[in-house]
Amino acid sequence: MTRSKAVIIPSVLLSLGAMAVATPALADSVQGSPQPAPVSASTTTTAARSAASGQSLESVVDAIERSARTLRSTNPEGSLRDLDALGRMVGDADVVGLGEATHGSQDFFRMKHRLFRYLVEKKGFRTFSLELPWSSGVRIDEYVRYGKGELKDIAREEFQGAYRIWNNQDYIDLIEWMRDHNRSHPKDPVRFMGNDMGYAGPESYKRVTDYVAREHPRLLERVTELYRGLAPATDAGTYSEQYLQLPLAERAERSERTRKVYELLRDARPARGDRQAHLWAVQHARTIHQMAEGYSLDVTDDAEVTKMMRMRDEVMAENVAWWRKHTGDRILLSAHNTHVSYDSFDERYPKTQGAFLHDALGKDYVSVGFSFHQGSFAAFGTDDNVMRTYRVGAAPAGSNEDTLDKVRQEDYILDMRTAPNAARAWLAKPRVTYNIGAGWPDPMTYKIGLGKAHDILIHLNEVEATEYLGTP
Repeated sequence: MTRSKAVIIPSVLLSLGAMAVATPALADSVQGSPQPAPVSASTTTTAARSAASGQSLESVVDAIERSARTLRSTNPEGSLRDLDALGRMVGDADVVGLGEATHGSQDFFRMKHRLFRYLVEKKGFRTFSLELPWSSGVRIDEYVRYGKGELKDIAREEFQGAYRIWNNQDYIDLIEWMRDHNRSHPKDPVRFMGNDMGYAGPESYKRVTDYVAREHPRLLERVTELYRGLAPATDAGTYSEQYLQLPLAERAERSERTRKVYELLRDARPARGDRQAHLWAVQHARTIHQMAEGYSLDVTDDAEVTKMMRMRDEVMAENVAWWRKHTGDRILLSAHNTHVSYDSFDERYPKTQGAFLHDALGKDYVSVGFSFHQGSFAAFGTDDNVMRTYRVGAAPAGSNEDTLDKVRQEDYILDMRTAPNAARAWLAKPRVTYNIGAGWPDPMTYKIGLGKAHDILIHLNEVEATEYLGTP
């Protein structure tokens, strides 16, 4: 296995760019001000002369200005009054998908904190869901609800491998706010959930076997044998990396074992008064199998990676839908723009979490994307897996952000469904767009029709890197 592949594999679950970086020619780390691939002169000229169906660029900017609502701040503290406009755009949706245009900029994370606070206080939302393994989410949920454990220890142990970018000060601040809220509202708590499939911690296996021992002891020997040797005995990052180095046949055999446990529990009749405990035990077993099934695919084969990415987005959507159904909570779903989107603009992601949620929930799901004109972000180097801060300069001419930043409002919220015709036509057309994942540099050029990808857009003029708290 090449060094570049060894770096890519553990990071496949979060990085948009890392999967494309598999050749030595792309291995040199880019620091300073890397740019997206240049836009051709013909594209720039066309955009300048006729932005959308014969409309001038000036008319598009004017149309966006007239419908944009000024965003005063991304700071989660202080007044939330400027978010009333976004609240009206969200309406009665039960799940709001809130993206990010990089995986490592503090302004996106702080805005998520700010919007969650608004949705909790004004719209009755009660769950924050993150692109994080289910078992990690359960640990954080127990912290925010009951104060179980030390947050710094939980973050260090759970935010590892592909998920280590979440070990930043902005998410720590959000989780601490949730804990403080629950101290003041013990009978009406907010909750935290992870919806991803990249890891299943030892606690998940124990929850399943403890439930079986208590309620279905006749199945205990069978379940124990099927799970034998599967629960992690190392840290999360090491476990995931070593798992993907196992032979494919062994990974397939593990997936078959976890499937059998899930089906045994799913088909078992809950004991009297045991329905809720049974539902949660089945879900824990299901998420263990989700990881094993995903990791049974060959991540060195492009077709298999594409299959994994589709499976992953479907799994994340199913877990969110399950949570909504069985807790009754309204949910703020945090992920990359790519995942909360309706439209797949990357062939490696044939169907997105947002598309799956739209299929399942219809108008009860709303997608909110982010864009930015310039700024910095934390990301791991796609050549060496080391976390650094990178910066990109002003968006190039002809890009989505170049036009969006010509609007009079510096930072703003735009409902792309109700914007004037000139704006909607322009927003529907794919253009080069910043779309930065967990790894950098990324040689891919992303062309996105923002109006097809999301319902609502939050545009920020400039973003700064988050304060990363983990090891480089």
